Amino acid sequence: MRIRAAAYCVITRGSGADEELLLSHWRDGSRHGWTLPGGGIEAGEHPEQAAVREVLEETGYHARLTGLLGVDSIVIPAADRLHGEREPLQGLRIVYSAEITGGELTIEVDGSSDDAGWHRLADVPTLRRVSLVDAALAMRDGWRPTTA
Repeated sequence: MRIRAAAYCVITRGSGADEELLLSHWRDGSRHGWTLPGGGIEAGEHPEQAAVREVLEETGYHARLTGLLGVDSIVIPAADRLHGEREPLQGLRIVYSAEITGGELTIEVDGSSDDAGWHRLADVPTLRRVSLVDAALAMRDGWRPTTA
């Protein structure tokens, strides 16, 4: 089994019914969905640096981490891998809370994402999204362990 470590950020603005979540749109061939800004940790890179770097690459925003929300793990069977890989993949997804400190919304060019934007939290359940979004919002809103 291959293991991939990645770091992501939950970034919101506003409050109440107007609270919005910053999302990046991931695409790989015919598979796609809204996800948190973030991605793979490069060799030797600290997860915190990876999270901030990925937010900038995918959204154009400079971010400052404000906390560690938790770690999520997902196992993708070999049959469900995107490019015909012959072994399962375990994704370890480190999730931080963050705030925007500068920059402006810019869509990534030549990367794995093809859009980025703010979405009302109330509308997130209607979006085509990856499981990480729900896992991260659960962490933010009162995480509970999945195992004893």
